[in-house]
Amino acid sequence: MTAIHVEEVRKRYGDFAAVNGISFEVAEGEIFALLGRNGAGKTTAIELLAGFQQPDGGTCRVLGLDPARDRAAVRRRTGIMLQEAGFFPDLTVAQTVDIWRDFTAAPRPRDEALELAGLVPKAGTRVRQLSGGERRRLDLALALLGRPDVLFLDEPTTGMDPEARRNTWDVIRDLARQGTTVLLTTHYLDEAQRLAASMAIMDRGEIVASGGIAETLAARSGRVAFRLPPGTAPDDLPLPVTLEGETAVCRAADPDLAAQTLLSWAAERGLRLAGLEVRTATLEDLFLDLSRSAR
Repeated sequence: MTAIHVEEVRKRYGDFAAVNGISFEVAEGEIFALLGRNGAGKTTAIELLAGFQQPDGGTCRVLGLDPARDRAAVRRRTGIMLQEAGFFPDLTVAQTVDIWRDFTAAPRPRDEALELAGLVPKAGTRVRQLSGGERRRLDLALALLGRPDVLFLDEPTTGMDPEARRNTWDVIRDLARQGTTVLLTTHYLDEAQRLAASMAIMDRGEIVASGGIAETLAARSGRVAFRLPPGTAPDDLPLPVTLEGETAVCRAADPDLAAQTLLSWAAERGLRLAGLEVRTATLEDLFLDLSRSAR
């Protein structure tokens, strides 16, 4: 079943179209990544879905409800982690969670929320003493208090160290396995690729690419990169390449086969392809290609 339905949604601020006719759907229990550069409209889209703002046009539905008209019902069934949260700096982590629990229907026990976010050792620490990454984990603990059916995560792992990021990924995956629908934004494209099944990429308020991540990347070319051997010109190679500085780049549907062809060619001539790198298409490749074409 569909947990999030967005159809031709628009939101303007004066002459600026923050969201300009976007459409996508997210299935129940799915992790969906909404990607884009700063100012692309991602946060506005989340605020519309959470009921913080009302769209100027189009249809938003979360669990079949209108977030603007049925805001109280939507809030009871959703959790949200925005980029900036307002905390009382002199309260401890445990006190902060307790205050939020007072405003949450049927909340998780405090210790359970802290354990999910990896903050049990910081329970007695004042919020002002937390690192940026630890504050993001506190944001996560608060977003999970109400056992949400739908979870909105806006840049959830910003400032976290690598271990905390991976622990947070495990929490997100576990929630999805238990049936929670997750819509996240992130600038870490490897994070989106590891977590999400589907995605949409926004630019200037519009969706410029969308679909299943695996299917989208499978349809794109991989990359073989290496340094040109001394005295070799690009036209000497058996496959077409482009130069990126001193690096030759060959794009191919099957990058492994392309690498074998290039290596065989080099071996026959006693040449070495220094710095050889072979990789399938990534979200970063797609994102950069779309960014270049939008300029």
